[in-house]
Amino acid sequence: MLVATVILASFLPISGQPAVYFGYATNFAIALLFFLHGARLSRQTVIAGLSHWRLHLTIVLSTFVLFPILALVLDYGLAAALTPALASGILYLSILPSTVQSSIAFTSMAGGNVPAAVCAASGSNIIGIFVTPILAGLLFSARGVGFSTDVLLTIVSQLLLPFLLGQVLQPWIGDFMRRHKAGLSYVDRGSILMVVYLAFSDAVATGLWKEFSAMALLTMVLVNALLLVLVLLTTTYASRWLGFSKEDEITIVFCGSKKSLASGVPMATVIFAGQNIGAIVLPLMLFHQIQLMTCAVLAQRYAKRLKSDVIVATEGTANAPAKS
Repeated sequence: MLVATVILASFLPISGQPAVYFGYATNFAIALLFFLHGARLSRQTVIAGLSHWRLHLTIVLSTFVLFPILALVLDYGLAAALTPALASGILYLSILPSTVQSSIAFTSMAGGNVPAAVCAASGSNIIGIFVTPILAGLLFSARGVGFSTDVLLTIVSQLLLPFLLGQVLQPWIGDFMRRHKAGLSYVDRGSILMVVYLAFSDAVATGLWKEFSAMALLTMVLVNALLLVLVLLTTTYASRWLGFSKEDEITIVFCGSKKSLASGVPMATVIFAGQNIGAIVLPLMLFHQIQLMTCAVLAQRYAKRLKSDVIVATEGTANAPAKS
């Protein structure tokens, strides 16, 4: 659907007064998206998960410290092969929170600590509402993006207040939201598609596809892949070095290596208002696909390895001599 939306915006971009009204609808959809995030998140899950603070601190450091450092290093070494917008997009995706649904799904598939994954992924999105704009102001100040009062007010009114309202109403509507998660997921996806369509419509009007060379696009894909590989390797070996169990290692790897498209695209419209948002979110959209395909394979490998370990342990127990 993302690819189809980009194609639609490339050939039939919205503009003029219809684009203004569509922008109002998109802003409402973004606010609704963050309201649903707040309403679905159980407070008991957060409180219970906070007890495993070492695991959550490791994931937060991977998401908001390791990722930006690696992105800055890659940006320094490969910036000449990228356009400024694509380089900004790669740096932007590095400061985003983790995904929720896919992080939990991959952790479950691989046999990891699912309750900790639920808390870590949800907590990452809460932290991201505050941390991502601050990091954007720090990292992009030289590129014309500052943490201005207007940006702060927009973040509070469009992202934070709806989320807090959802949390306030969560005791009364949370169970309903979780029971109908499948149906409400269309709101999540729909709001993302609306933002993507509007962003790429604006970008196409300013000559989006004419400003990228094939080499720049290829470099962007390679940087995305390299960034993901480096984070996966670092989280894997760091969790082992820190003495985490295999279940916790799986949780750290999958929650600490993801970047949220659902949060990243709407937040980009706020942080980069008035800029070429289509080009900035393009690396994030590609990274999202790369991380899903890579982590699906990795989760299956973890699951097979755990299954083999269980079989070996069972056979060892069965073959052990009986005690007299």
